[in-house]
Amino acid sequence: MKRYLILFVILMLGTIAHSQDIELANEYFKQGEYEKAKDIFQKIVKDKKSNATLVHQNYLQCLLKLKDFDEAEKFLKRQIKSNEAIITYRADYANLLEMTGRIDESQKEMNQLIDIAAKSEGTIYELQDFLYKNTKTEQVIQLLKKSRELFRDENKFALFLARAFLYNGQKEPMIEEMLKYGLTEGNLDYVKATFQDNIKTEAELDMLEKALYSKVQKFPNEQYYIDILIWHLIQQKEFYKAFIQTRALDRRLKQDGQKVFELAQTTLVNKDFRNAIQMYEYVMKEYPQGQYYPYARRNAIFCKEEVVKNTYPVNLTDIRTLIKDYQGLFKDLGQNLKTMEALRNTAQLYAFYLNERDTAITILETAIKIANSDNNFRDKCKLDLGDIYVLKNEPWEATLVYSQVEKSQKEEQLGQEAKLKNAKLHYYNGEFDLSKDILDILKKATTREIANDAMQLSLLIQDNIGLDTSEVAMKEYAAIDLLLFQNKNAEAITALDKAFEKYKSHSLADDIVWLRANTNMKINEPNKALNDLELLRKNYNFDILADDALFLEAKIYDEKLGQKDKAMELYREILQKFPGSIYGAEARKRFRNLRGDTIN
Repeated sequence: MKRYLILFVILMLGTIAHSQDIELANEYFKQGEYEKAKDIFQKIVKDKKSNATLVHQNYLQCLLKLKDFDEAEKFLKRQIKSNEAIITYRADYANLLEMTGRIDESQKEMNQLIDIAAKSEGTIYELQDFLYKNTKTEQVIQLLKKSRELFRDENKFALFLARAFLYNGQKEPMIEEMLKYGLTEGNLDYVKATFQDNIKTEAELDMLEKALYSKVQKFPNEQYYIDILIWHLIQQKEFYKAFIQTRALDRRLKQDGQKVFELAQTTLVNKDFRNAIQMYEYVMKEYPQGQYYPYARRNAIFCKEEVVKNTYPVNLTDIRTLIKDYQGLFKDLGQNLKTMEALRNTAQLYAFYLNERDTAITILETAIKIANSDNNFRDKCKLDLGDIYVLKNEPWEATLVYSQVEKSQKEEQLGQEAKLKNAKLHYYNGEFDLSKDILDILKKATTREIANDAMQLSLLIQDNIGLDTSEVAMKEYAAIDLLLFQNKNAEAITALDKAFEKYKSHSLADDIVWLRANTNMKINEPNKALNDLELLRKNYNFDILADDALFLEAKIYDEKLGQKDKAMELYREILQKFPGSIYGAEARKRFRNLRGDTIN
């Protein structure tokens, strides 16, 4: 018993000493003292009782750092002979051959290694990891292709191949492999995320779109390809192209217009009203008895309303036609929960464009009665009432109604919207400190649009008060903003001209010019708008508004002056100089349309 105990103690002491040697050698290696590390490593690997695999990597790196290639080759050959199952030792040897200039031998060794590794998934993953660590993505691709041949499965290892192609900068085959990977149920979201993260340039987006159309044409019954094509087109705001595909799917699968209606809703949210109209009209025509018909009809009129309101100058005859359309809707479908939003829209048309404010108030009161216990809708109507009081120059009535909504909705989005309207009311009245106090709170609003509006107005006030103690310039500017809210565009232009002459050297000058450019667009004076944009570029702080101004300029040449080449040049400039701009997707779509792309 005592003898066994002594042997056990001897073994334990040996193991401890061995571990200490490895630890010391590794420490020397970390500190760059390669000669010292090498001596200890050699002692360990020559000890037959030692496990050389524990020091393989660091010892090999030591030898390579010291350029002791002969010893490295001997070591690797011993390791390969002793550990045939560890495929990365042969990979190390192939690397060594390459480092010592024996390129042909290295390639031959690596090819043999790939042929062996490709037969088993375990060795595939092992060798793949080694190749990545040594930045040999070409060999990763070679390995995975060989394994695919051996497994006789064209879709196998699709994700791994996609990653290899991506690392190798080969976007086209990467797209192909990711599309294969998405064929397996549950992988679609990952495919979308990969495309969003890695397909960004104009050329890459064209490449993806062409690949998707090719798949849809080649496999017309594979819904997956149609779904991802529609998704891609929506991401690029190519809503009409998405409509063509969704409509075809609707007809084939008899979806009762659901997907087309959902696409129309997305298109509406993105303010592509003309294309949304076509989608809603399809739902109305194809499914007149369907569940989406009343909503499609109402939203179609709303989209037409937005087109009319944003076609300058606004045609009052078109406004009255819209009101007739809404009245036809009420006649056919009644004034009820399905049409109460249409009542709101009708009231806004009467109030903002026909100056029939009392009529608008009566309609809103009717809408509130219909809503009954729908507090959200009731408070939306109250916000509209507040806006009408602003139109009527009755700020006390307006702030009373806005405050009621603030209290009713508290931290909800409508409450924040009411708070923003109250802040703007203080701003219009020249009460800038009160306005800014509210705006600074709203900078943290949960709704990005409200937070951004609050940030912009807060900065406007902050940058332009305090420089002149009377705040005269800022009060004049705010009064002009109120005129524009009240749709008094002609009066606003006159006031802007006077303000610019008075405040050319004031910090407000660039804001005045930018506001005048946009107002000139509203009154259909595109050349005057261009003059303002040129003035802004030459004489004022253009950088802050650069992408906004470029997009407006491009739209003028595109929509008003018909100068397509100039418009394309400006859209391209937005894409190149401002890749993260909020106008990026729209600029890309307009550029491609002007270029005459025919993918559909």
